[in-house]
Amino acid sequence: MDILKKYGLCMPDILLPAAEMQAVKTGDNKKAAAMSKEPSAWAVVACDQYTQDRAYWEKAARIAEGKPSAMHIILPEIYLNELSQAEKEKAAVSIQNKMKDYLTGGVFAPPINGCIYVERTTAYGRLRKGLVAAIDLEEYEWKKGTKAKIRATEATIVSRIPPRIAIRKNAPLEIPHIMLLVNDKEHSFIEKIGEIVKAESRPLYDVELMMGAGRIIGRKVSSGDALSRMEKALASIAAENTDSDGNVFMFAVGDGNHSLATAKAVWDELKKNCGGIEQNGSISIPQGLENHPARYALVEIVNLYDEGLTFEPIHRIVFEENARPLVSFVQSKLGGTLEICGSESELIKRVASSAGKTAIFGFASAQDGFLSLSVELDCLAVSAFQPVLDMLIEQKCENGCVNTGNKELLDYIHGAEDVLRLARDKDKTAVLLPPIEKDSFFATIEKYGSLPRKSFSMGEASEKRFYFECRCLEKK
Repeated sequence: MDILKKYGLCMPDILLPAAEMQAVKTGDNKKAAAMSKEPSAWAVVACDQYTQDRAYWEKAARIAEGKPSAMHIILPEIYLNELSQAEKEKAAVSIQNKMKDYLTGGVFAPPINGCIYVERTTAYGRLRKGLVAAIDLEEYEWKKGTKAKIRATEATIVSRIPPRIAIRKNAPLEIPHIMLLVNDKEHSFIEKIGEIVKAESRPLYDVELMMGAGRIIGRKVSSGDALSRMEKALASIAAENTDSDGNVFMFAVGDGNHSLATAKAVWDELKKNCGGIEQNGSISIPQGLENHPARYALVEIVNLYDEGLTFEPIHRIVFEENARPLVSFVQSKLGGTLEICGSESELIKRVASSAGKTAIFGFASAQDGFLSLSVELDCLAVSAFQPVLDMLIEQKCENGCVNTGNKELLDYIHGAEDVLRLARDKDKTAVLLPPIEKDSFFATIEKYGSLPRKSFSMGEASEKRFYFECRCLEKK
């Protein structure tokens, strides 16, 4: 629809697994109740989760065995480092062939033209609302300094893109785990659409997710009051997120940036192969490709301010370093006030008390105990801190402190208790980063560009998006 195009969106044709839709479609309440208690074999968590937990993926494979499942058309990242290049290529071909089987074998119901309003209940009792739609890749860019409508939130690691390209470039389907964030403090967009469609229609699907990960319910959004509300809300959000030069920052990529960067790379390659001309960093769209399915990518949009969306900082563990010299180095670059804390719990509470422009970093080591550094910042704390940490590590490497590079000096740890536990060993310092301030999230990306690597996590692993909806990538 033209009303969505100016915001970088389009109304997709979505494919859903027929078996998951059957009970709710027929209105057979008994059948629906029975199916709703049986975890879905189709829906599978994002491939970049549980990368150190082989048992999880082995169990997922057993659940999916002999059944139509997203498990058979993705490649979990836990296996990437184990596979040779030839094995990766073989896996890509196998995935593509399975996708073709699903398209011709009656796995999918007839396509649905429209968006889907999604409610995801997680294992932690949180309810997250989203809107599955397609974005125009012409309006997305992951490179630092971009002013595109859709931007990356974290640094993109270029080396992670080629294995994904191998799958997508000849794939007849896409099945996404991409989540975009919208800056909607007034809850005028997704939440209001949800209220409308829940009053108007039955669910398209209502399924239990495997391994106790919660539940997902989806409803169609394609006409009437819901689209009127969508248009009005998008116009308001665009106006609120327009800079002084007229650049609109509509959406930030929360999860799946490398998958979206892959879709962009495949689209750019298609344009070049069909005669597109590269100029000023972009490639023109050849005649006949204006509406090619590869131009778009299926995503779920979630409100940054959704109460069910938790933002957790990813902490750091620095090896061959103690707390006091590390704090001194950081203080020399960022300034701030040093305080001594008496225990792990006191340090955690101190860091958690960060508010507004006051960011409080926590440092702990077996030798130096627990220290906090309070710093005044006008950006997200990680944006200021990570370049300083990188500078320290670079200096240590140059001075011959280590000879194996940054990996030996730094790691990224989820959970304050876990990183503090690691710091109980000699010559290790835990760094606790303060909570992510949602109010400064978009402003920081607007001002400084994408955040450093491993800046934040949106909830726990089981709360990540599950593969469910598909879209055809072949031109009809």
